[in-house]
Order: sequence, then C-alpha cells, then structure tokens
Amino acid sequence: MAQQTEGRVLAQNKKARHDFFIEETYEAGLALKGTEIKAIREGRMNLKDSFGKIDGGELFLHNAHIGLYEHGNQFNHDPLRTRKLLLHRREINKLIGQSQQPGYSIVPLKVYIKRGKAKVLIGLAKGKKQYDKRETLKQKDAQREMDRAIRSRMKGE
Repeated sequence: MAQQTEGRVLAQNKKARHDFFIEETYEAGLALKGTEIKAIREGRMNLKDSFGKIDGGELFLHNAHIGLYEHGNQFNHDPLRTRKLLLHRREINKLIGQSQQPGYSIVPLKVYIKRGKAKVLIGLAKGKKQYDKRETLKQKDAQREMDRAIRSRMKGE
C-alpha cells in the first residue's frame, strides 16, 4: 500500500497560490495518530482554509480536515484536530521572524508521502490584493493562448 502513495500528492491547497504570493517553502513532517495516516493514504485530507501557527516555539497546523478512517473503531481521530508540524529549530526560528511581519502568514500547500512518512509543504505567504489576483489570471490566460498557438503551429508543420 505504501508503494502506491509514495511520491503522489495526496492533498493540495490550490487556493493558496491564488490568494498568496509564496515567498519560501519548507518541507515539514506531520505528527499524526494511527488512523490519521491511514485516512491520508486513502486521500481523505482537505487543506482548504488551513493555516500554520507558531505557538510556544512550535509550529502547528490548524483547520486541516482529515476524514474518518472507514475501518477505524471507537479510537478514530477527531477530523479537525490541531496537528504539530515537525521542523528543525533553525527553520522554526526563521519562520517566527518572517511570519510576524505584517501581511505574512504560514500556509500549507500540499501533503505527500516521502519514505513512508507524511510530509507537508508549507509556504511563507504574503497576501495578494484583488488587482494582483486579476493580473495573475491575465498572465495565465496569455500563457495558455501562447501554448495553444505553438501546439497548433506544430501540428500544421
């Protein structure tokens, strides 16, 4: 079962790149309980509206939803439980300094399995204004049109 999920993105926060400029990314381990990792491997995780918060010198993931494991019993986990993110001390200290600046926050980008462990790619993010979001959409549309024109020209040759 681990072979199937290895390297595959199990959950992704697509809205994060739309709402924020991602300035730096960090790979963090995720402290989980028994049924949580099984549910994640089944693809029952949602990162929408989740965020990272530093509390007492440690980094925690809030509002990340991990659905209940089907084959779990009364020891099943709480879906919206606050989970600890595992980073090196120097990375946490760097995040503490950067995230306290106005307009910055810590946002999870995706969850994947690496060497049998659940990992979260978190980003130091600065919020976008509405006009920034429109500009990003314009750039994506222009790039899509250029790619489409190149492909149609390649087929014509």
